Amino acid sequence: MPLDPAFVGHAYPRSEVYEVGRAKIREFAEAIGDDHPMYRDPAAAQAAGHPDVIAPPTFAVILFGRYSVEDIANDPKLGADYDRLVHGDMKFDYARPVHAGDRLTVTTHIVEIDSRMGNDFLMLRAEIDTEDGERVVTAHSQLVIRAEES
Repeated sequence: MPLDPAFVGHAYPRSEVYEVGRAKIREFAEAIGDDHPMYRDPAAAQAAGHPDVIAPPTFAVILFGRYSVEDIANDPKLGADYDRLVHGDMKFDYARPVHAGDRLTVTTHIVEIDSRMGNDFLMLRAEIDTEDGERVVTAHSQLVIRAEES
């Protein structure tokens, strides 16, 4: 059954706080094979004007997956079948880099729902802010819920 377009404009409640740690940034940088010193060395990051190590630009996908995907997958009213969900596209608009020590929250918005050839296309906007409300990054993503097999 297609997703209900009446969900366009729906916002999920702000997530719990996610505390960004140096170890998590290092693990992520290692996982993507990026050895930039600002992801590992506080002195290098501070020399570049940052308060602590910074995260690679795609680090925000961790928060998106943990909170935004979880929001839609656990919403029985929306009815997105997680078993048929694939990630279609992702883009990040940064206000500033993510730093170790940041305490971030995510608010997920459903921007668009479209159905084509039995597939549902779900456009999401995830606003990633500090717990004090400073915008750090906005993630834009397209998720596809594949058509049921006949």
